[in-house]
Amino acid sequence: MKQVVREIALPIFNIEMEFTECRFDTIEAIVSYFEEQVRKHRAARYIATFNHLQHTTGLTEGIVADDIEAAYNIVFCFGFSLQDAEQLATRPRSIGVCHCNGRISVSFVEAPMPVANALMEQWAKSLLLDEKPHLLNPGRSGQEGDALPAP
Repeated sequence: MKQVVREIALPIFNIEMEFTECRFDTIEAIVSYFEEQVRKHRAARYIATFNHLQHTTGLTEGIVADDIEAAYNIVFCFGFSLQDAEQLATRPRSIGVCHCNGRISVSFVEAPMPVANALMEQWAKSLLLDEKPHLLNPGRSGQEGDALPAP
């Protein structure tokens, strides 16, 4: 057995909005929207939706911040290549959707594939009524001309 330790930073993309800024009225509608985006993309595979709040509150020792009202992870994978066994440690992908203090927070860890980041960023931004670039770390995802295969 060999142990491989890779020290890498995990940049997180995050967008926060009021419900009044969002195209959807409920967190469940937002979660359904992300599930639909993943399912209709030919290079993505929907795996599951995990109710993180339900899981954590169900544990005897579970601790949840008082202001978290709902928390979900939409779990999926972009399946473009599998170059070595160690890649499995960073897959699948997840988009987190949290209802906290009356606001919506959408977050995901930066993928090593810029075009996947661009797509996840596009999905997140499309929740906004005005689609202004509210994402943190803008410009780190995607490059001009890069695109995932169309759904």
